[in-house]
Amino acid sequence: MKQDILEGVRVVEVASWSFVPSSGATLADWGADVIKIEHPVTGDPQRGLVSSGVVAGAGSVNHFIEQPNRGKRSLGLDIASDAGREVLRKLVEQSDVFVTNLLPASRARAGIDVEDVRAWNPKVIYARGNGYGPRGEQAGRGGFDLAAYWARGGIGDSLITRDGEWPPIQRPAFGDVFGGFALAAGIVAALFKRERTGVPSVVDVSLLGAAIWQLAQDIVGAGITGQPIPKFNLEEMANPAASIYRTADGRFLALVLLQADRFWAELCRRIERPDLIEDPKFANAAVRFQNRRECIAILRATFEAQPLAHWEKALADFEGVWDAFRTAPELRDDPQVKANGYLPSITDGNGGTFSVAASPVQFDEQPLELTAAPEHGQHTEEILLELGYDWDQIVAFKEIGATN
Repeated sequence: MKQDILEGVRVVEVASWSFVPSSGATLADWGADVIKIEHPVTGDPQRGLVSSGVVAGAGSVNHFIEQPNRGKRSLGLDIASDAGREVLRKLVEQSDVFVTNLLPASRARAGIDVEDVRAWNPKVIYARGNGYGPRGEQAGRGGFDLAAYWARGGIGDSLITRDGEWPPIQRPAFGDVFGGFALAAGIVAALFKRERTGVPSVVDVSLLGAAIWQLAQDIVGAGITGQPIPKFNLEEMANPAASIYRTADGRFLALVLLQADRFWAELCRRIERPDLIEDPKFANAAVRFQNRRECIAILRATFEAQPLAHWEKALADFEGVWDAFRTAPELRDDPQVKANGYLPSITDGNGGTFSVAASPVQFDEQPLELTAAPEHGQHTEEILLELGYDWDQIVAFKEIGATN
């Protein structure tokens, strides 16, 4: 169903790429009217990633635009022009939230910093997404998530398993979507505060801060112990029943038996190794830790003897927590994903039907009903008419390049 949690809330988004636009997509998922401001000629540079061949695409669907921009309206507007600023001012006066990822110097040049926007609307929630935070020497530094989140934020280093090993590269927009969701949550909290007190807030989320939050257990632990994040060695995990195992067909499954003694006997029966139950080297968690390399080697040999389908059947109703590593194509057809509407289908203006990832919050046990991302400047005339401009004024804006 189409959510109405934020019905009546208007959001002005002056942002590009994935991080901050993902926050706007989340707010649109929840019912807000999100108006994406794009330059009338160039638009969001992310629109060009698929057509330029930088990332893989298929057909007419630009998934790098669809995922972080679904459900919005696009207004082609040159906010550097006098006419464009006047339109922006009028729009902000009628809005609840202004969200941007422009760097401080760019915001100042464009005249859209906090004091500028608050002069137009003193009650507006002003939200900023940035790489390294709003204070400090690097507050004005740009930061995509591979740099500010994955590298500087410690995520990549935490996944290195051995000294000298190269860190894994992050998946596209990996930190962006997490940071964007955090920014959306902050905006909603600010709306709640304003509803209760009448006082608007300035909301900040950085990719660096998002990484530290996501890696909190390790970073806090490092501060207490004085030691770096320990490197996981799958050959000697402290709890052999909480690790990753490979199957005969090259697939992987995860065992997460944190209360290992509670489930150990049943696990051994299901993998057809009842001999391990009473073996004094593996009878409880303490001795399994002492003999962990041998225990892991036995479990590895056992799981590698049969394909994943065999283990899925053997563990089907096992009360201990486990699951198989799934591929992206498998997730599209996963019955649990379908039952919960986590990948809803949408149809774009060309009649193409495809799935996007829904934001993870559901209300009243209802999956989200989403609409496609807008074409560049698709709603320019519609929005200008709503703001009270007539057709002669709209044509004049087009002629001077203030809108598209």
